[in-house]
Amino acid sequence: MDIQATKIDLIHWLTELQDPDVLQQLNVIRGGQDWWDEISQEERLAIDEGIAELDRGEGIPHEEVMRRVKEKFNL
Repeated sequence: MDIQATKIDLIHWLTELQDPDVLQQLNVIRGGQDWWDEISQEERLAIDEGIAELDRGEGIPHEEVMRRVKEKFNL
């Protein structure tokens, strides 16, 4: 498929697209606003603290989190 046909195919796909998450991602790719710019300072600080905890080796492995959730909710 040549580049013009690819563009037309993408335009058609975009006009039918209903997923807001995909649209947001596409907007970021084209230089639109990033979700980071849309969250509160409190949310940013919480994310930064979580990353710092992981850097210090204080994180909980995904498998452990899933085990705890299953136990708590009897899944």
